[in-house]
Amino acid sequence: MERPVPQINISKTDEELPAPSSSARSRSHSCQDRESRPAGLPPEDEPTEPGARRPRSRSFYSFETSKSTSDGPLTRSNAMRPRSKSLLSGDGMLSWLQFRRPRTNSSGKKPPSKDLDGSGKNVLNIPILTISESDNWEVSSSSTMKYWQFVDWEKMEPKSALNYQKILQSDCKQLKSMARAGFWSTSHTLRAKAYHHIIHGISCRSVTPDREIYQQLSEKLFGKKKTSTHPFPEYMENGAIPMYCLSKTGVNSVRKILLCIAAHFPDITHCPVLPALVSLLLHFSEDEAECFHSVCRLIAYNDPDKRYIDQTFLAHRASCMTFRDLANKYCHGAHKLIATSNQSLFDIYSDWIMWIFGAGLPFEYAIRVLDVFLLEGYKVLYRVALVLLSLYKGSVPSTPSHIADIRQDIMSFVGNISCHITVDKLLEKAFSIRLFSRKEINLLLSANMSALLQKGISIHQKRMSVHLAVDLDNFSSSIVTGQEMRMVWSWIPERFALFQPIMLFTTSEHGRSLTSFYSQVEGSEPTVLLLKTEDEEVCGAFLSSDWSERNKGGGKGLSFFGTGECFVFTLCPEMERYEWAILHQPKIAKETHIHSSPHLKPPPALATEVPPPVTLAGPGGTPQDPSYLTVPFSVPSEGPPPEPAPRKPPKHPFPASMFMAGGTERIIIGGGGGQALCIAADLLNGWTEHCDTFQNPPLCRDSFRIQCLEAWGIQNSL
Repeated sequence: MERPVPQINISKTDEELPAPSSSARSRSHSCQDRESRPAGLPPEDEPTEPGARRPRSRSFYSFETSKSTSDGPLTRSNAMRPRSKSLLSGDGMLSWLQFRRPRTNSSGKKPPSKDLDGSGKNVLNIPILTISESDNWEVSSSSTMKYWQFVDWEKMEPKSALNYQKILQSDCKQLKSMARAGFWSTSHTLRAKAYHHIIHGISCRSVTPDREIYQQLSEKLFGKKKTSTHPFPEYMENGAIPMYCLSKTGVNSVRKILLCIAAHFPDITHCPVLPALVSLLLHFSEDEAECFHSVCRLIAYNDPDKRYIDQTFLAHRASCMTFRDLANKYCHGAHKLIATSNQSLFDIYSDWIMWIFGAGLPFEYAIRVLDVFLLEGYKVLYRVALVLLSLYKGSVPSTPSHIADIRQDIMSFVGNISCHITVDKLLEKAFSIRLFSRKEINLLLSANMSALLQKGISIHQKRMSVHLAVDLDNFSSSIVTGQEMRMVWSWIPERFALFQPIMLFTTSEHGRSLTSFYSQVEGSEPTVLLLKTEDEEVCGAFLSSDWSERNKGGGKGLSFFGTGECFVFTLCPEMERYEWAILHQPKIAKETHIHSSPHLKPPPALATEVPPPVTLAGPGGTPQDPSYLTVPFSVPSEGPPPEPAPRKPPKHPFPASMFMAGGTERIIIGGGGGQALCIAADLLNGWTEHCDTFQNPPLCRDSFRIQCLEAWGIQNSL
């Protein structure tokens, strides 16, 4: 009786089938000599039938070494395909691939396209994106995930497997801490698995494009053509894709994914950061379809507490304005450096997100930022960009006169950031910033978006060049030059800086009367006050509230009003700005519950109320509305003002919130232990001293006589 031979059932999956190819490919050299070759196989030098293909020997851990096959590791999906030359630069640094014009065919004519006429001419003059079939294979060469289908990953990388279990068992707060510390940055596969877990946990709309949708879109757009040409998506700011060490295969896949996104989300009209996100996520995706699905989840998020991707020019520009506001507060030195140059603040700050994702940070830095971005959203990008701007300021002299192009200089600095700081230190600095809460940033973003709508930018707008509002050619003032006004305009909130300054009051035209001053400025919000002393010193203040609010205090004494956006400044002999002191004391700011100003619509940003724990009383001991602080004193209307009383320490632990006040005998800006500016009713005499609200030194000579005083408003707010 014959012994039965054990049988092994082999189930051939789709992945094991050879991928179709239009050309044969020579196999790798065998270790066998010609005599020892199995029967039925032709010798190496014998010709084979045209179109015949034979599998070659390969390893899942070997790489192509010949010049013609240097695109990366061999995978099952590309084993039978012709290899193409890599576009990576020799030093392995981040490269950009420009969209190409369509190639000519054998007849010398460009392939036909819906945007091309019969002669091959680009009638609409639209940049063309070419998809090459020879590069159109799966992108597992940019991911190691498929390698693990034949091995037990937990046994191959036991430490990473244990870390992955920790990731699955962690809540959102714990995952944030892990991401900041680089918990999954040591293993490519662990990071890929972590991304899959995090992205699929993002709250999205009920219908989110999946693999099946991608396959349908891909078949519709590309079909089985060897080469197809398409206008590049309109949401891209330029025709460039950050390669991030991707091979030519990977870049071709990025193109396909971007085109499929454009086809499925036609409402996305402006999103310059999307190519970078696709390129980064492709590194950690099993294939194109998974990368497409991951990006779509970021696009279709519906979490009100997070923001991932701006999808219109309006939203993108509002984000740039918000970053400028943050830079104005947290990177005062760098912002001053940019403002004192002759270059456009709009252009420089419009690049802020590209410093991180795009032509800026190298791959190893950008990917660590992406780790945290997937969990925390846009806020982490603001943090990182602020640190980059601060580091740039420290790398250049105090004056930018020798820098021909600050915009390009910043981008170059960020590209070489590894020479200045490690990625761990960069993130450590970013998270040490006492940034506003997410709610307050969203309020600021809403206010900036409202200002853009008033400027005439609609939600469907695709492009618009919004320049700095100060028209230096037509600007005229008796106190400041156009360049000095440009500096003042760079300090005010971005939603106001969009608009042209307009003169409301000047002593040279309207006389020296406080009554005349009120009649000219009431109804305007905000205002900028400028004054020049007889000693040629120049100082002033940005005042966020309408002067008519002075009447809400009940008519007894002076009542302070205004918001935390008010500040005082000097222009000559030195340029310096002094903001509300509480903004630089985050612990106290948190205790005082910073809120938005109630009179800006839609909800604006970063204004305040007086700390609720403080109870105030009027001169007679009666309770008083804490929003208005009564100052019970009188001043002679004639002659020079008396010497200010010695500064007294505040009676409560909170910094003063006394921004602006006005009466029939004087106006005061900044209070608490002194007045930053006090101007008498004759608009001729005044004094300045330290005050607790702005923590400022005297803005000029203590007691001064006014040579000229001007009040400026925002043209759009009249």
